[in-house]
Amino acid sequence: MKNAFRILSCLLITVTSHIALAQTRLTVSQALDFWISNSEKDVVSAADAMPEAKYSFAPTAGEFTGARTFAEQIKHLAANNYRMAARMLGQKPTPDQEAETGPDAVRSKAEILDYLKGSFAALHRSAATVTAKNAVAPVLPERVGTARQNTRVQFAVDAVAHSYDHYGQMVEYLRMNGIVPPASRR
Repeated sequence: MKNAFRILSCLLITVTSHIALAQTRLTVSQALDFWISNSEKDVVSAADAMPEAKYSFAPTAGEFTGARTFAEQIKHLAANNYRMAARMLGQKPTPDQEAETGPDAVRSKAEILDYLKGSFAALHRSAATVTAKNAVAPVLPERVGTARQNTRVQFAVDAVAHSYDHYGQMVEYLRMNGIVPPASRR
């Protein structure tokens, strides 16, 4: 009887452990979305931390000729997010997304933050369409056979890496203005 109970217990553990393991496996889209969410949290909080009066700040001491303003950094980052989201879906980005400048009409801090948040929403929507089957399949026919990135995973990684590149610059701009970035306050 004890042996039968042990065998039954082992079978139960074996069966339920596979169910539990299956529930903890991430899909490709969930894995990508995890990193999009992390970069979104850091970038949006840094963008929000800068006072609107300082959105026109660009460093001038040193070799900063032609450096983007804080606002331009954010719009550039957001335009690239929109561009990568469109490419993940096989769509054509708008001209201001392709130029990575964002719309000229987006100027105030509130408008820029809305544009930025919208860019991450677009990335979340695009990442949700990525599956194990289409993750590394070519997306844009004109790029097939070239050395240019052309898979959904490449576009998603580009968006996250690019976001963190500009997040680093945003952190510097915040610190140059005496503001401790939110991620450093935790």
